[in-house]
Amino acid sequence: MLVLLFELCERGELEGLNVFVDSPLARQATAVTLAHLETLDPAVRRFAEAMRRRRLPYRLRFTRTPEESMAINTIRSGAIVIAASGMCEAGRIRHHLRHNLGREECAILFTGFQAGGTLGRRLVDGARSVRLFGDTVPVRARIHTLGGLSAHADQGALLAWLRGFRRPPSRTFVVHGEESAALAFAGAVTSGLGWEVTVPAPGEAVNC
Repeated sequence: MLVLLFELCERGELEGLNVFVDSPLARQATAVTLAHLETLDPAVRRFAEAMRRRRLPYRLRFTRTPEESMAINTIRSGAIVIAASGMCEAGRIRHHLRHNLGREECAILFTGFQAGGTLGRRLVDGARSVRLFGDTVPVRARIHTLGGLSAHADQGALLAWLRGFRRPPSRTFVVHGEESAALAFAGAVTSGLGWEVTVPAPGEAVNC
């Protein structure tokens, strides 16, 4: 997201941004990513150089403490907050949602898949109100989704990884993803690799 915002500013489509990265994990992941620029594309390298020289076309701050995170919610306008979501089930994002979902002038942008049964999915599906910290919060903010930014490997990449095994495991379990996707992937592994694959039901115990 930081690089996309950087490119939009480069093209003159955005200006005057005040960007916060409010996630300790995202801050650490960004540092690791920028330490390996040789593996990344030119846009990321331009962003990293501008960041190093303090020439970014927007103001960027990485929060570190809970107090810095809470201070963001005193800002009434002009801020972009990037926070890890965990599909809005945990983390600092829940506090930002508590303070901003009820504000018509705000927008929430989801950049990753939201699984069924999660707060994130309820928001994407158009919930009019949600429960946060024991309170009912009306949803007046605009809700948007942006596909294509998930860091998860797709089916083809996962199958390519499995083909690298010298010998197949005796049994394989697919335990991530919604049921339809898990069953489809299990079928692809069985038909493509000939492995025995099981998609366990919630709460199911398996003896190996």
